[in-house]
Amino acid sequence: MTDKDLHYYEPAKGHGLKHDPFNAIIAPRPIGWIASRDAKGHVNLAPYSFFNAFCYTPPIIGFSSTNWKDTVGNIEATKEFVWNLATMDLAKQMNATAAHVGPEVDEFKIAGLTAMPGRLVNVPRVGESPVAFECRLSDIVRLKGADGRHADAWLTLGEVVAVHIDKAFIKDGVYQTAAARPIVRAGRRGDYFEIKPENMFEMVRPD
Repeated sequence: MTDKDLHYYEPAKGHGLKHDPFNAIIAPRPIGWIASRDAKGHVNLAPYSFFNAFCYTPPIIGFSSTNWKDTVGNIEATKEFVWNLATMDLAKQMNATAAHVGPEVDEFKIAGLTAMPGRLVNVPRVGESPVAFECRLSDIVRLKGADGRHADAWLTLGEVVAVHIDKAFIKDGVYQTAAARPIVRAGRRGDYFEIKPENMFEMVRPD
């Protein structure tokens, strides 16, 4: 065992650092760039840094929202949403959609993005994004701690029912992950990574 000079802390008692390291350690994290529509027809587009995929069959993705935000309320009401891939080319537009605005404000317009109609859901996708998942709501779960007390956070899960992929990123029948140059969250207030082809490597499972 290698001796290390460890910084130890218990989250309930504080981390003792200049900035909470939790979401910088769990990094990089994919970005949940979620489009939704409320019951009155207003469209919302917002990024979430707690996002990932959870199941192959059926394909399920999910994102967690700190506080009950418009996106969660919209999805609860209409039971559908669209995830859009955030890329380096769309980084500034994605960040623009993080602005705190009223539910009647269309973030597609704020960011200068094209709202393309969904095929199976009544929610638009980001036309400029190379990949989009149309989803139907599976579940909304309020998170809670080990003591059973509820947190002010909600996990929204959805089944992917339709997929849009720019054919420019498919080579010999294989989607080229890094070619799209996705961006991912790296903690603090605004740290990100760009995934590049030269930074990818392969490890085949031993089985």
